[in-house]
Amino acid sequence: MNKRNTSSKSNSSKPNINFLQKIIAYFVRHLQQSVGSLGDLWRTPFTSVMTILVLGISLTLPATLHVFVKNAQSVSQQWESASEISLFLKLSVTDSAANNLVKRISLYPEVASVTYISAQQAMDEFKESSGFGQALEYLSTNPLPATVLVIPTQRSSQPQAAEELLQKLENEREVEQGKLDLEWLTRLQAIATLIEDIVIGIAILLCASVVLIIGNTIRLAILNQRDAIAVMKLVGATDSFIQRPFLYAGMWYGVLGGMVAVLCVAALVHYFSLSMIALTDLYQSNFRLIGLSGSEMLWLLFFAVVLGLSGSYISVRKHIRAIEPTAE
Repeated sequence: MNKRNTSSKSNSSKPNINFLQKIIAYFVRHLQQSVGSLGDLWRTPFTSVMTILVLGISLTLPATLHVFVKNAQSVSQQWESASEISLFLKLSVTDSAANNLVKRISLYPEVASVTYISAQQAMDEFKESSGFGQALEYLSTNPLPATVLVIPTQRSSQPQAAEELLQKLENEREVEQGKLDLEWLTRLQAIATLIEDIVIGIAILLCASVVLIIGNTIRLAILNQRDAIAVMKLVGATDSFIQRPFLYAGMWYGVLGGMVAVLCVAALVHYFSLSMIALTDLYQSNFRLIGLSGSEMLWLLFFAVVLGLSGSYISVRKHIRAIEPTAE
């Protein structure tokens, strides 16, 4: 009985060992082919370097434009959050009623902050800025109304939301008139949308060119090894086995080209930052260019690998199937 049990246990453990060996062998084969494809790139340095540089430079342009769009959005968000709604109160409104209005407005979820400027404060500021201080002393009454400055939240600073907030504030009984310059906000948003569309269009065209370039490079590599591929098929090699080195070559093109793009974008951001610092110092601003973050760099590398694999996959699926061994 013991012998039977031990023999049955050993027999049941063999499939697990064989399955594990198959998994290990599978990954080892892929590792060998990936390293071998990298060696093939090393053996043709001129062609490989030219393809990698073309891929890297093609990805640098949309990545750099993305950086500038990101910086422009950060600046525009600051401008939009700084937009103010000016509420001119009725002349009959007292300071106590105006303060009650300020308290009510500060409770609005769309409002970030509220500032009250009394009629006397407005007159004093007008006297200092206009230069007609002595002439204004002869006025019997103050013609300037009290003003409430309302700064919306970032979400409510968008043109449509800001207009809705303005209409809501104008319904307050103490308000005579509200003013918000929506035109520049609308123009700013339209310009930002146009820039984003331009970046997307350029990125699509450059990515398509990258796929075509890598596909053509892999096609030339397949044609150079046409005889070897025919011999491999003759001895029983499958198309998938033959395709793997070329697919890994496309992956390596993507990895190396993505690294070139990351370095180029970092160099351009550093170069433009020097000019930006000189410009912002003149306006006494501390704005600095924001480069690619760590996650954006990883996404750029991943996107480059996807483009490399796409170009190589399209090429190998078409050309390797067309190669068949011929009987002599």
